[in-house]
Amino acid sequence: MNVRDEKLYQVILAPHISEKRTMVADQGNQIVFRVREDASKPEIKGAIEKLFEVEVDSVKVINVRGKMKYGKHPGKRMNWKKAYVRLKPGHDIDFSGA
Repeated sequence: MNVRDEKLYQVILAPHISEKRTMVADQGNQIVFRVREDASKPEIKGAIEKLFEVEVDSVKVINVRGKMKYGKHPGKRMNWKKAYVRLKPGHDIDFSGA
């Protein structure tokens, strides 16, 4: 394994599970991932294709600002980045493990 492959394995942090993500998956064959803040679209595409052995059609990236928290312990949550990955027809990623 070379250095480029090692970096690709570190780009994807986790799948992002939410109600909106479920609607997007049903409508457009898209999957949402939490990714590193310094990840680029080509890196995300390469990492998904290598990790899950699927073909990626497109990648859209959104920077999410951390929420402000008030109360007994005020502060701010971390900023993070999420990627909407659209797969080519006939490809799917199964997270259930079955």
